[in-house]
Amino acid sequence: MNIKEGLTYDDVLLLPQYSEIKNRATISLESYLGDLLFKLPIIASPMDTITTSPMAAAMDEAGGLGIIHRYNSIDIQCNHVESLPADAMVGAAIGTSGDYLERATALVNAGVTLLCIDVAHGHHILMKEALRKLRIVLGNKVHIMAGNVATLEGYNDLVDWGADSVRCNIGGGSICSTRIQTGHGVPGFQTILDCAQGRHPVPIIADGGIRSAGDIVKALAAGADFVMLGSLLAGTDETPGDIINTRKGKCKAYRGMASKNAQVEWRGKTASLEGIATTVPCQGPVHAVLATLERGVRSGFSYSGASTLEELQTKAEFIRQTVSGQVESSTHILRR
Repeated sequence: MNIKEGLTYDDVLLLPQYSEIKNRATISLESYLGDLLFKLPIIASPMDTITTSPMAAAMDEAGGLGIIHRYNSIDIQCNHVESLPADAMVGAAIGTSGDYLERATALVNAGVTLLCIDVAHGHHILMKEALRKLRIVLGNKVHIMAGNVATLEGYNDLVDWGADSVRCNIGGGSICSTRIQTGHGVPGFQTILDCAQGRHPVPIIADGGIRSAGDIVKALAAGADFVMLGSLLAGTDETPGDIINTRKGKCKAYRGMASKNAQVEWRGKTASLEGIATTVPCQGPVHAVLATLERGVRSGFSYSGASTLEELQTKAEFIRQTVSGQVESSTHILRR
């Protein structure tokens, strides 16, 4: 058996290059989803502790995108969409079974910019059938994002089946235990490298395992067009849920949608448990978090001498770093 090596974001660094960028404000972070242009290549994850209408509105204002989660009734999800300004760009999630066709039609009528077929294992016959049926019902009048997949074959198949963009990564999220429970997955950075070799110029969304602005830069340089964030946005004012007072301070809930309490709450039973639930410290307004990430990403572009995403992906050069290199790369004074 030929065992392939898989790299994580921590395993690599981008080589600093000669730069003529005198002002990082001149760097463009624009990226396209089909013919939809976004000024910030960041998408808020369709999780029930991350994205409802307040997060979607904040993401739109920042130039990114929020995808309203599907773990509610069709009416509630549509109400979130309809509560946003008429010109806001907003996504909404659907599944591949049950009421997904009815939900998709209602969401399109409510004014969504795109639909996101949101399942853990997207390289599956149910995804193939769902994409076929959605195209019959909706035609090409709405952008359809699909996923998740972890391989080049999965990426190519979803595009062949009708996806306009593909979420790539399985099991890398901070509250996801898929790799532990099932033994399946591909390290997140390797997933993006592999899927970027696809035979179609269809946008890639790096979803999961991104913990910093530096990881965002690495994902984009490796071939992603957008990153999808959960934990980095968790605990902000715009996330759903009440503030919880704890001995460590004010917190909010954050949970994987395959965690026990999430499954029980939205469908009354559990299946495979591939996530956990926890609390995270309150972070304040999401625009402040996004501004910090954007500054880091702009700085990252400048270290490669890149003023656009296309230029970053063309110029990027990666090197492997050892475990000792990973330690050295961190703020390691606290380890003394």
